[in-house]
Amino acid sequence: MSATPREHTRTYYLGKLAAELEQRGLTAALRPYPPVLRISDPDGTIMLAETVDCVPLAEGWFYRWSWGEPVGPADDPAHAAERIVHVLTARR
Repeated sequence: MSATPREHTRTYYLGKLAAELEQRGLTAALRPYPPVLRISDPDGTIMLAETVDCVPLAEGWFYRWSWGEPVGPADDPAHAAERIVHVLTARR
C-alpha cells in the first residue's frame, strides 16, 4: 500500500516533533500506518506514555493528543514538544 501525500505530510511533521522530543530526553517512536508518534519517558518512575498524531484543521496542520485535543500547530514543533514534556514529566 503506497502512502498518500497527506500521510507524507503527517510523517514529515511527526518526524520534526520526534526530534524535538528526543532532544528533551523523551523516546518517540513513529508508527508508520497510520502515522502517529508513541511517546514515553524512559527515565520516569511512573510508566507514562502518549500517542500523538498530526491532522489538518481549518487553521493548518496541528499535533493532536490521543483524546483529540490539539497540542499545538505543526509548524512549531518546539512548542508542542514543551507541552508534551510538561505533561509526561509532571510527576517526576
